[in-house]
Amino acid sequence: MAKYILGIDQSTQGTKVLLFDEKGKAVCRVDKGHRQIVDERGWVEHDPEEIWKNLLEVTKELLTETKVDSKDIAAVGISNQRETSVAWNKESGKPVYNAIVWQCARGAAICQRLDKDGFGEKVKAHTGLALSPYFSAAKLAWIIENVGEAKSLMDEDKLAVGTMDSWLVYKLTGGKMHKTDFSNASRTELFNINSLKWDEEICNAFGIKASALPEVCDSNALYGTTDFGGLFETAVPIHGVFGDSHAALYGQGCHLPGMIKATYGTGSSVMMNIGEKPISSQKGLVTSLAWSLDGKPEYVLEGNINYTGASITWLKDNVELIESAAETAALAKKANPVDKTYFVPAFSGLGAPYWDSEATGLFTGITRVTGKAELVRAVVDSIAYQISDIATLMEEESGKTLKGLRVDGGPTRNDYLMQFQADILDRPVEVPDSEELSAMGAAYAAGISVGIYENKKVFDGISRISYVSGMSQDRRDQLKSGWESSIRRTLART
Repeated sequence: MAKYILGIDQSTQGTKVLLFDEKGKAVCRVDKGHRQIVDERGWVEHDPEEIWKNLLEVTKELLTETKVDSKDIAAVGISNQRETSVAWNKESGKPVYNAIVWQCARGAAICQRLDKDGFGEKVKAHTGLALSPYFSAAKLAWIIENVGEAKSLMDEDKLAVGTMDSWLVYKLTGGKMHKTDFSNASRTELFNINSLKWDEEICNAFGIKASALPEVCDSNALYGTTDFGGLFETAVPIHGVFGDSHAALYGQGCHLPGMIKATYGTGSSVMMNIGEKPISSQKGLVTSLAWSLDGKPEYVLEGNINYTGASITWLKDNVELIESAAETAALAKKANPVDKTYFVPAFSGLGAPYWDSEATGLFTGITRVTGKAELVRAVVDSIAYQISDIATLMEEESGKTLKGLRVDGGPTRNDYLMQFQADILDRPVEVPDSEELSAMGAAYAAGISVGIYENKKVFDGISRISYVSGMSQDRRDQLKSGWESSIRRTLART
């Protein structure tokens, strides 16, 4: 009997493949980065063909490194960077343009046009999302409006559009399947979260034919089979597809209403399971599908942050204050505790709960004695402040008491950040022994579907480190007041 599950995590910075054994433990990981194509306007793109090529390369390397026979792989699960949008020719399989990345706000004018026409409230009511260039709809509309081939192909019903999971499923199945799951569909701003169908009225408003969109399936459905372009001796089923944040929520075991997690990546997603009925946020959060498993959809409240881990990358690559992300914890601990420097990382606008696509970044509180350590600490602290803001809002809007925060992603290795997160939120922060929760969530869903894993047992095997607040309430209030003042100053400049 096949005993391994292959988990794919196609993320903003690169593509990872992980091999999970029959107990759900990751036994090997291989990854490869792809180019971040950024122009002088701050528009961000990826080459979808490069990502596909990288997926094949890392999968081949994993098989070589582990010496695992492909016949021993029972199924594949996919998690993917959400909102990033791609359009391709259904017949040739060739992209008509680079993928437009979730960070890219080039669709702002399209959203402004629709908002001026009074369409914003309808978008929120139907899709659970604020009208914003952050989501896929405006990105796909931009391609259709600005790439001549895209419009002509769509008119001839030869255009396929979707998020990165759809692109990979299409390529993995040799062009046979154009599918997505409920979690990814709910992040496009084209999917009606009440009727659970593509919303024809919203699609028409963005100038996108619903026939170009993928078939929406359960997150643990069968998405077809793949031999990875001839790499595997026999084809294996693709049996799990989730947006990366949803996969992490599932992998964290947040399966009950009120459970909450934060994924620390290039940006961050804070997500709360709210159960079988949607809750409409009045304070800047969005409502999405968590997933649909075996025909049972569940919902989440979510807040998205554009720049968290990417702020650390900026410190390293652009400002050159650090040589590696690993330095930030020691520098933050070394900073003067009375320094009042704050940093608002609005590199390409602010996401939830502010939704200001015109906002730009800001340091405040700098004095003559502010130095490298204080600047670095301010950038690291900004991650915790943003996540705390959203988690607190979720508690208010859901009416559910927040007992703790489950976290994942590379920055969770930073013990200073994790302790400060617990301090500023005043709740325990739980870090699992695995960083790869997105790939793990998709792989576990696939493994359960094909009978490799038992549902509860595989999640019980996850161990966690807990960080508990040691900060006084007076100090917490003082710090949060300074952060809120910095946010107000940022918003006042737009």
